[in-house]
Amino acid sequence: MSASPSSRLPGDEAFDLTRTAVVMADRTGVVRGWTAGAERLLGHPAARALGRPLAELFAPADPAAAPGERAWRERLAAAEGWSGLTAVRDRAGRRLDLEVRVLPVLAGPTESARLVLATEAVLAPWSGAGRSLLHGILGMSPIGVAMLDPELRYVWLNDALERMGGTSRAERLGKRLGEVLPGLAVESIEREMRRVLRTGAPSLGYEYLGHPESDPRREHAYSTSFFRMEDESGRILGICYMVLDVTESYRARQRMALLNRAGERIGRTLDVWRTAQELADVAVPDLADFVTVDLLDAILGGAEPGPGPVEPADLFAMRRAGQQSVRDGCPEAVIAVGDRTAYPPSSPVVLSLTGGESVLVPALDLDRTDWAADDPVRAAQLRTLGFHSLMVVPLRARGNFLGAAAFARWRPTGPFQPDDLVLAEEFVTRAAISIDNARQYTREHTTALTLQRSLLPRDLPEQSAVEAAFRYLPADSRTGVGGDWFDVIPLSGARVALVVGDVVGHGVHAAATMGRLRAAVQALADLDLSPEEVLAHLDDMVNRVAHDAHRDDGVIGATCLYAVYDPVGCSCTLARAGHPAPLLVSPAGGCQMLELPTGPPLGLGGMPFESVELPLPEGSLLALYTNGLLMGKALDLDGGITRLRTALADSQAPLEELCEAVIDTLPGARPVDDVALLLARTRALPQEQLATWDIPADPSAVGEARRSAAGQLAQWGLSQLEFSTELIVSELVTNAIRHASGPIALRMIRTEALICEVSDGSSTAPHLRHARTTDEGGRGLFLIAGYAQRWGARYTSHGKFIWAELPLDGGPVTPVMDAFEALADGLDDLTDPTDPLTDTGGR
Repeated sequence: MSASPSSRLPGDEAFDLTRTAVVMADRTGVVRGWTAGAERLLGHPAARALGRPLAELFAPADPAAAPGERAWRERLAAAEGWSGLTAVRDRAGRRLDLEVRVLPVLAGPTESARLVLATEAVLAPWSGAGRSLLHGILGMSPIGVAMLDPELRYVWLNDALERMGGTSRAERLGKRLGEVLPGLAVESIEREMRRVLRTGAPSLGYEYLGHPESDPRREHAYSTSFFRMEDESGRILGICYMVLDVTESYRARQRMALLNRAGERIGRTLDVWRTAQELADVAVPDLADFVTVDLLDAILGGAEPGPGPVEPADLFAMRRAGQQSVRDGCPEAVIAVGDRTAYPPSSPVVLSLTGGESVLVPALDLDRTDWAADDPVRAAQLRTLGFHSLMVVPLRARGNFLGAAAFARWRPTGPFQPDDLVLAEEFVTRAAISIDNARQYTREHTTALTLQRSLLPRDLPEQSAVEAAFRYLPADSRTGVGGDWFDVIPLSGARVALVVGDVVGHGVHAAATMGRLRAAVQALADLDLSPEEVLAHLDDMVNRVAHDAHRDDGVIGATCLYAVYDPVGCSCTLARAGHPAPLLVSPAGGCQMLELPTGPPLGLGGMPFESVELPLPEGSLLALYTNGLLMGKALDLDGGITRLRTALADSQAPLEELCEAVIDTLPGARPVDDVALLLARTRALPQEQLATWDIPADPSAVGEARRSAAGQLAQWGLSQLEFSTELIVSELVTNAIRHASGPIALRMIRTEALICEVSDGSSTAPHLRHARTTDEGGRGLFLIAGYAQRWGARYTSHGKFIWAELPLDGGPVTPVMDAFEALADGLDDLTDPTDPLTDTGGR
């Protein structure tokens, strides 16, 4: 049953025998049979066709080019038959392109006839397409195709594979892959082919690298698919593989992966040296075999680089900031990281920096370059190590030149290509931006650190109240310099103020604010204010600073702990403004956090501060610190306190050792916030260094006070201070008697200086003034200010102290006091110091 035209599928015409000429012919080419299909195709009826030669019935379309009777006889004589295309004209003269097959017909033991099948080629698309495909694979396709026997010896290959590998077909046939192409990954390729032969499972997209004979200096990438070949019975005939050179796409993928890796690895820290080394590390080994990064000296110091290409004079101030090699130990380098570099004017590095453009030298011939002759040491090193290709890219960020990076190859991966230079420039651009950011940060960080260190005490002042030691650790470089500070301030009466504070934020602004606060604390300490009054004044100051600050300066705020220790009474008065409470270790080793009123941080304003007075026996250890000591990355406050308690367990150990023990307990290499630690071990003033007298409110007591003071000086071996001490005692006692209320007392303390104090029950303040020539009094405090190295007044809940300190060497503090000494000597000659009526005290 034949299919109707409407139900016929596309391509069915190719198998329609009514459209196929079926002809029987003898071996001489004479037609012996002619079918209706032949008549419909060629137009010749059977009666006319029988007995005629095939060459006449299949008349060539172009008699001059088409085969004749001889060609037909050869086709008919072929033992295996023949197939192919031929162009003929039918009986009406129309051109027909025919697909022809000649098949031998066996009749007995010999071939006695031939069967000729012919159909129009347009009706046999699959045959034509298959032939076209085969022709393309054999001669025109860029895909290399080969067939190998089960022993993996070549039995056939196409033209593309011959061109791709660089070895001829004749050299390959009968040989294995490793015999003709040793530059490929032979072992892994043959292992994959054996797997395909063994399992029958094809291998698709198998990639490998190699150096073909056609391009031995450059590494190529190949993508290969393997298929097992079998005959109709399933017998394994061998393996067929198809290979495509994917070097360019492989390099593109490799470059993209390198760029991604560079983005992850370059600029991870704000450190110029580290970023330069990261650039060298990321380029080796995938892009280059040896990389150097040289930076201008000014950049490494944080200075602002100049715009435009580098001047030749600046090239003498360059340093090696990073280098890397595929060889261990960087044997290519002639200098070490950190050393100065020097290049001749003709070198690619100098040409790149002075010209402002990248330099690509695909084929480096060290025997023919000018700079090799100018720099024989470096050239000899590179020649010995076999370098053959070079790139130099200037480091440039925001229009400023920072240095140069050089990339070199010695391995047989081929010379640098323009695409490699584009990749290197991308690397260098990313690194240059990071280096410039690091440079700016380094400059700001160095400025802030310098400012901070200049504002912090370098050494602790001499005083007899406590033994003190300190440690200061700047914060981790990523967070910047903070505003932590500490201070030990000698006060009147042999007392000492212990201060520790922390400004909110980091950077130059925080360091500057810290300096202002520290200066303010020292000024307030000189006024002998109580701790809560000091904090109240600081709070007002921080509020004023916050009001005057610009918006972009950030939040202004700080915490502070202020403590005053008195070695005479072995007591300590403390107040805090939002600061962690100090740790107290008793002489016996007991450890406790002091319970102090928690005042608000400085800068909130409007809230009062409270102080607490505590007895501190001699040998007590007081630890003052900022929260950076307790708070690590885990923000474990309790853990920080435990670490501090453990480190201070041996309270009698030397303070320097205790400081080191505390710092060693910090988690991590660097703290996440600034750390300030101040340790103070209390002392008690020995009784032999203290003398106290009650003074009656009677002018005649002035002379007795002078004599008592002189006698005490003699016991202390300080007779050289007798005149100045008597003058000061006389003035202070006289003023107390005349202008204040009782009780009045005189106290002398010998420490690093001689301290004279007069206390009374009045809160009126003395004033220093210049007396007129007609005044009989008013010069007393002026004389005290001249003789004493310090003097002042402090107030208590019961009254006040007027005090003055004298240097132990006994010399006048100012040269003008020499005149007053002469005047005083004259007065002594005119008066009797034992007669209270002629006492000059108070005038």
